[in-house]
Amino acid sequence: MAAAAGPRGGQWAEQRALGRAVRLLQSLEEQCGDPRLAMGPPSLRDLLPSTVRLLRAVARVRHDAGPGGSEGPGGAWNFLQVFLANLEAKAKQVAGLLPGRGRRGASDDLFLEGSRLRQQLAKLALIFSHMHAELGALFPKGKYCGDHYQVTKAEAHAFWREHCGARCVLPWAEFQALLNTCHAVEPGATAQALCSTMDLTFSGHVSIFEFDIFTRLFQPWPTLLKNWQLLAVNHPGYMAFLTYDDVQARLQAYRDKPGSYIFRPSCTRLGQWAIGYVNSDGSILQTIPPSGPLSLVLLEGQKDGNFLYPDGKNRNPDLTALCLAAPQQHIHVSEEQLQLYWDMDSTFELCKICAERDKDVRIEPCGHLLCSHCLAAWQHKDSQTCPFCRREIKGCEAVSFYRFTGGTVEGKASAVDTDPSRDQESVEREQVGRAGAGRIPGSSPSECPPFQAPLALPRLRAPIPLPRTRAVAQWSGGSRAQATEGAAG
Repeated sequence: MAAAAGPRGGQWAEQRALGRAVRLLQSLEEQCGDPRLAMGPPSLRDLLPSTVRLLRAVARVRHDAGPGGSEGPGGAWNFLQVFLANLEAKAKQVAGLLPGRGRRGASDDLFLEGSRLRQQLAKLALIFSHMHAELGALFPKGKYCGDHYQVTKAEAHAFWREHCGARCVLPWAEFQALLNTCHAVEPGATAQALCSTMDLTFSGHVSIFEFDIFTRLFQPWPTLLKNWQLLAVNHPGYMAFLTYDDVQARLQAYRDKPGSYIFRPSCTRLGQWAIGYVNSDGSILQTIPPSGPLSLVLLEGQKDGNFLYPDGKNRNPDLTALCLAAPQQHIHVSEEQLQLYWDMDSTFELCKICAERDKDVRIEPCGHLLCSHCLAAWQHKDSQTCPFCRREIKGCEAVSFYRFTGGTVEGKASAVDTDPSRDQESVEREQVGRAGAGRIPGSSPSECPPFQAPLALPRLRAPIPLPRTRAVAQWSGGSRAQATEGAAG
């Protein structure tokens, strides 16, 4: 009887904690009803009801799963205990700033732009935004996926799973010790600064979601902490926890100094950077550059005259050390994969959407390959999912193809073996997909809508086959980043 009562008692405690969190956020939503509190993005008035819906979905799925589905250490309930305790603490901090809490004089300052209380509320709104995104990522539609959540960067994903297994959240001290096995973290102030950068929700823990965001921001993996040190600790242009409006206000002081800029993690596209700068005509622009190392983007912007004076200062840090070419990596294509293509009178290199250009982009994290022209056209339709598998596109890397001649790469050093099996799915499905006019190769009519312009459908004519030599895909350092000007969250 005692053994059976344990899971039921645990489920009851879980449902009670989720219900208490829902009631707390609903009460907080009522306090945020004053239109003078409107800010954004992000806005608490939008985040609170959306978080309530997510929590209810989690409670419903967990209840339906019954008491027999309890996880081991690091599972859903382990994460929810950390998350809900932090949610309650942050909600109380917000409530302490809002009117009706016995702080009438201080509350009046809350409505003044630029006041200390207003800045505190904006920071808490950003933390709530990160918590909302974290909950949605680890519990999509209420169902727990933390045990198989995929970190965008392959090397970072391998590190987490090797050292943390199926766990999705760790106390900071434990995570720091694990990170030290490959990236030395100086104790004291440096470790505290790293924790505040990585722990977006300020819970004293690091989740796999937060780790994913950090490794995307400070890529590449081999120099992860060096990148963080130069960009987030030493660079005067780095700003944490600023909103779009905060950036606009800060750059107002430099409108007579074109080329002044600051950068921050985007609060609407987590894992990407947002850069604000003063244009040559004195206007203030903000942009979210394409995925890739920030150091490359800042150096290119410096050459173009856009990013010259970080936070108005005359000295622009030298980031060229971060842009040294990383060791080349290659994907060895198996003979079986090549045979599949040859049987279709095609090649591994050829983009399977347009059937005209070679693949030169790898989508992250799913690993599917296509040409940059087709990817740009696909994303021009505001689609942020992979055209093959419909997973969210969190980044991409440039690739180029070479051939082996006598076991070596022509004109290149010997290759490092990597498994390209994630692209094998599109290889195998294409034999069916090529015959299906009006849909993406590797899909069925029930999986996705018709594939329409601006992308061209796969050609039914056979492309000219290349000589049957062993193919290799090489990761390049990334293409020149082109920043798109406009509003960036």
